[in-house]
Amino acid sequence: METGHYHEWATLFKVLARVHSVLEHIIPPTDTAELTAYDATKAANLPLWKRLDAVVLQWIYATVSHDILTSILVADDVAEKAWNRVAQLFQDNKHSRAAYLETEFTTTKMADFGSVMAYYNRLKSLTDQLANVGSPVSDQRLVLRLLAGLRSRMHTLSPPSNRKMFCLLSQVCSGLEARRCGDQGTCPRFQSRGSPCSM
Repeated sequence: METGHYHEWATLFKVLARVHSVLEHIIPPTDTAELTAYDATKAANLPLWKRLDAVVLQWIYATVSHDILTSILVADDVAEKAWNRVAQLFQDNKHSRAAYLETEFTTTKMADFGSVMAYYNRLKSLTDQLANVGSPVSDQRLVLRLLAGLRSRMHTLSPPSNRKMFCLLSQVCSGLEARRCGDQGTCPRFQSRGSPCSM
């Protein structure tokens, strides 16, 4: 895991920890009753707890990049502290990462990609990463950036290719509208017109 992919790594790691019932080794309970029960379980079989903690610690070490590993490696460590050090590394780089991602988002153009879908996927990935560093991109801004990047390409493409771009934009709008409304429908603005996507 590189620092640019911290949220993806942390999300997948938490899923793994839940599957094996060891999430408390990296994120202890905050509820008083749950914390008391966790401490009692830990005290009842400390050798087992230490072995499980070592397994989780090994997972952390095995799934981060070498640079991150050398930054967080401490003798006689526990999983929770290693987990927190990885998170702190990400927090320390948050502002510079946001500036870098913002530059990438505003300068990404369709000409750099082999297909409209690859271009859209790159923009979507950048918006997700920006949200993860506390700089969310609105749906409107995503669509405007998509259109701005497509503008120069639209003039050079044949009508069937323009239709494909329109269809992609329609799908993007539909997905954003569905996410905003919590509905599985399509974007009514595009659906109301004769759709070239079925041609």
